[in-house]
Amino acid sequence: MAKRKLKRQLSLLQVIMLGTAGTIAAEIFVLTGHVAKIAGPESVLALALGGLLTLSIALNYCELATTFPVTGGAMTYVGEAFGKGWLMYLVGSLDCLSSTFYAALSAVGFAISLSIFIPSLPIVPVAIAVIVVIGAMHIRGVSSAGNLQVILGAFLLLVFGIFIFKGFFSEGGFNMETFLSGRQVFDNQSAIAHMGRMLSAIALAYNAYVGFEVIADDAEEITEPSRNIPIGILVSLLLTTLIYSTVTMVTVGTVPFTELAGSETALTDAASRFWPNIGVSVMGITGIIATLTSVNSAMLSATREAFSLSRDRVWPRSFSRLSQWRTPWVAVIMVVIVSALVAAIGLVDFLSFLSSAGYMFVLFWATLAMPRLRKKFPDIERPFKVPLYPFTVIAAALAGVLIISFANPRALLFLGGVLAILSVAYFISKQIRTQQDLNARLESQEGGGRVLIAAKKVSTARSLTNLAAQLVNQQEDTAVCLFTVVKTPISLGNTDVPALVEAKKEEQHKMLEAISPIAMDRNVPIYAKLKAATRVEEGIFSELSRHKDVNLVILGYPQEHAKVEFPNNILKEVMMMANRNVAVLRDRGLPNPIRRILVPVGGGPNAGLALQMARDITLPSNKGEIVALRLVRGEADEERLEDEELQVHEILEQEVADIGNVFQFKVQTTDSIADAILAECREGNYDLIIIGAAEEILAPDQIFGKLDDYLMEVVPCSMMVVRRYQTGGALWMRKQIKRIEQ
Repeated sequence: MAKRKLKRQLSLLQVIMLGTAGTIAAEIFVLTGHVAKIAGPESVLALALGGLLTLSIALNYCELATTFPVTGGAMTYVGEAFGKGWLMYLVGSLDCLSSTFYAALSAVGFAISLSIFIPSLPIVPVAIAVIVVIGAMHIRGVSSAGNLQVILGAFLLLVFGIFIFKGFFSEGGFNMETFLSGRQVFDNQSAIAHMGRMLSAIALAYNAYVGFEVIADDAEEITEPSRNIPIGILVSLLLTTLIYSTVTMVTVGTVPFTELAGSETALTDAASRFWPNIGVSVMGITGIIATLTSVNSAMLSATREAFSLSRDRVWPRSFSRLSQWRTPWVAVIMVVIVSALVAAIGLVDFLSFLSSAGYMFVLFWATLAMPRLRKKFPDIERPFKVPLYPFTVIAAALAGVLIISFANPRALLFLGGVLAILSVAYFISKQIRTQQDLNARLESQEGGGRVLIAAKKVSTARSLTNLAAQLVNQQEDTAVCLFTVVKTPISLGNTDVPALVEAKKEEQHKMLEAISPIAMDRNVPIYAKLKAATRVEEGIFSELSRHKDVNLVILGYPQEHAKVEFPNNILKEVMMMANRNVAVLRDRGLPNPIRRILVPVGGGPNAGLALQMARDITLPSNKGEIVALRLVRGEADEERLEDEELQVHEILEQEVADIGNVFQFKVQTTDSIADAILAECREGNYDLIIIGAAEEILAPDQIFGKLDDYLMEVVPCSMMVVRRYQTGGALWMRKQIKRIEQ
């Protein structure tokens, strides 16, 4: 089934800056001195080779991301290649966790860098504040994240451009003798030792190149993906490689090897020599900006991966909920909370290893997915085809093996432990889900319990029994209970109550005889029950409190308008207070069987129940037809209409296990929801409309909500309003969710 999509709104410039600024993070400030310690002047060559080796992965990603331009990146490719099972879960979960942890690392790095200028700055609160602010921005729309990255990225490129220019052409800058000063340390080493140093330097720097992965992770939100994705990935990698190599060349040629080797302030040390007065401060600010770009891009990756895992039903479905800005707001909040906790509890060093190793694991499997997809989908459209295939796959795989071979042993150890934990969680949750699905299917098939129809007139009882029998026809052990409340006023004497009840029993027995053939025709057991109470609703509530086997209460809508006036409206009382699902039917000639049903689909659990009940009614014959109608106020473009239809698909997928061919989907724009439903009803020759009760049910002057009350009076066919039982806490939470999503 089709899935809801994120909105395409990232331009080419935003994509390039996401890849470039997301890659050029604070690592370059620390990385340069450590790479120089390993390789001396050859560190420039090592960084250039690191970029060249990364090119093979980048080219593979260009093909994969344009072939599957959806959110998720590596986990999407692995899922398509190897199936949506354990391996996809590991890749997606580890990618999401690595990005989340990296966001926390970068936020802490931002606070530490800022504390150089503001010594009394509290590190943890500032880091958490940065995470929260950027998370709030992501909820408001990915274009906000893109615009922030453009601004921050432009600043980084400008400063590094000035650094490179001044480094080569200013007094105190690049000097060839200084550049070669470290070579003598390695002159007496063998060729194998030289090769080992180069490989170690490349392995150390390799992770600093893979920031372009954020482009693939966010492919679903990029405009013109066939063009902008490959340009964005390749340009960002080219810019990153040029900046890394030239900045390193300037630094190694400015600071003597004895001072540079292992230094974590290499760039500011170099700037102090050829950019006096403000150079150190500017580079310090640049380091702060670089950490912000890392937080921004890492959180963007993490949230989109969580969204994809949820949308593919690997993670909880709530993480794929979208806000009014079509952003995965629940996933954003989850990433914000986890990142903030990581920053607060001080696991930064530990998780830095895991983040690095996790990215390697993800890139390795994304690379192996490439040949599998070529073989599995030979005829699929590939807007970008990798040149020199399969050389790029071989080169990328070898590079991955190389990096893993020279990786920190602790990182690999941590990675193994996390993979083991994730695997255990996957198989346990899979077993639980399988059992839950089985139980749900068995419960649906076996039925059990009762459907309570409350009626005191034969005509009402007949229409409610007709409906109830069609609802439960395929369920075993589900009975229909004709429930009658004998109103016993307080003024009535104790001796008179038994006589009144006995008289009502006789009336109820005749009613049962009249309606039993309807239920028997569908092989549905039916019986009658009578309860004495001062008010009808009190009798219903008493029955529900004493007997937990009642699944649904169905009431009839009275023909006399006076009986639905306020105060003390029975329908409203039961709708609001009954702790079971409730349905109210207005019968205008309901046929048996019901063939054509209209379900106007809004949001929330009541709409889901309406779809579910429509499906149950048509299930016995499978010859019925259900039209799911989604109405959008005002103007809406094609993308908005597609998203609305996909949202109905998602609601249906959650509520109905076997959709079959009975559902049709209509999405329309309208200025009046009521007029559009009424027009569809008149034109569509429907037997029944099923609609969910509105949240306005709590309003004192409405029964089901303003729209439902109006339709109940004017539609020409039978109509049923349904309400799914929710606790008070669930109702409150639902209101908060609706407020965010709208």
